[in-house]
Amino acid sequence: MLKQPAPKQAATDDSALRERVRAIIEDVRTRGDAAVREYSERFDGWSPESFRLAPEEVERIVASVPAQVLDDIRFVQEQVRGFARHQRESLHDIEVETLPGVRLGHRHVPIGAVGAYVPGGRYPLTASAHMTIVTAKVAGVPRVVACTPPIRGEVPAATVAAMHLAGADEIHLLGGVQAVAAMATGTASVSSVDLLAGPGNAYVAEAKRQLFGEVGIDLFAGPTEILVIADEHADPFVVAVDLLSQAEHGPDSPAVLITTSRELAVEVLGHVEALLPGMPTADFAGPAWRDHGEVVVVGSIDEAFALADTYAAEHVEVLTERPRLALERMRDYGALFLGEGTCVSYGDKVIGTNHVLPTKGAARYTGGLWVGKYLKTVTYQEVTDPASSARLGEVCGRAARVELFEGHARSGDVRAAKFGDATPEWADRARA
Repeated sequence: MLKQPAPKQAATDDSALRERVRAIIEDVRTRGDAAVREYSERFDGWSPESFRLAPEEVERIVASVPAQVLDDIRFVQEQVRGFARHQRESLHDIEVETLPGVRLGHRHVPIGAVGAYVPGGRYPLTASAHMTIVTAKVAGVPRVVACTPPIRGEVPAATVAAMHLAGADEIHLLGGVQAVAAMATGTASVSSVDLLAGPGNAYVAEAKRQLFGEVGIDLFAGPTEILVIADEHADPFVVAVDLLSQAEHGPDSPAVLITTSRELAVEVLGHVEALLPGMPTADFAGPAWRDHGEVVVVGSIDEAFALADTYAAEHVEVLTERPRLALERMRDYGALFLGEGTCVSYGDKVIGTNHVLPTKGAARYTGGLWVGKYLKTVTYQEVTDPASSARLGEVCGRAARVELFEGHARSGDVRAAKFGDATPEWADRARA
């Protein structure tokens, strides 16, 4: 290993953060809009007459956005919308006959209401509007409530435009835990939603964690991660630039290089050190690289793929002679970016796949946000053949009694008797 991350510090006590978030959620649950307004004024210096933007306000804000910005938003949203449509079209309702007259099926039903959180702060993540709102609308969600905070007391016009063009049904200039809590629990001015989606800071992430169960969430998210797999054919300057592209998200964002070429690794380290001082975001990217950057040299490309899987990283960029080998050899990642012609930044901003992805090893068991996350796959069953119902009733009676569920067994028994020739003794005794 040519570069190791800084030694891990003792686990930070997050109890104060958790308690603060819990208190805000409970206050919003109890006092509703009054609490929301109080926290918005305290944390964001923002207390308008209404947090929800009226249609004429939205139109005025969108009209203030430069034409090129609007064109770019429309272009990106069409990429996201197009891919999401293909995903939705791949999901089919089914109905099968498993026995004579026994029909089983499932349907993909859109969630009724979704709350989309679009972060602001240092980085107004306009792209998160595309990822959360456009995808929900393609899934068929009838009501999408979108929240984004003001930025230093100003309306984030481009973000509002992105939310509007994405199809948000309500747009609220509201941020932080108070926004998430309002959408989840409901207030006089914000009707509750069924699922929360979108990234956010540690407080927003903790709020979603605490509210999970009361509402659904897209996934548990942590700091952004990048892992680059490179061989001797990769351009070390490109590798260095791409590593730093994600390190700028925050000082705790891991950036990892796994390579089969020691020479390339050394060159990448040199380029990173040369690039960092001139980066406008060096205050984030520098600490991220210093404390969480890694460079590992391995003996073969298969070893590189195997090691990369142990990280289960959010973003995996494959800059090798045969990048599509990763599709065959890897299984644990949030998203793959294959070849020098693409990059993680494309996925974050423009290409059309969703940028809300699993972090902290969660790619071992889940993928990222996609159109299917906004759908409930629900089943149904129907038995119209009397003989089949009688047969199922007999088996149900025996199977339920193995588990000591007499009530379940009797539901089977009465159908075995009604549609067949069984005569359950308990029924005769009950009628006597």
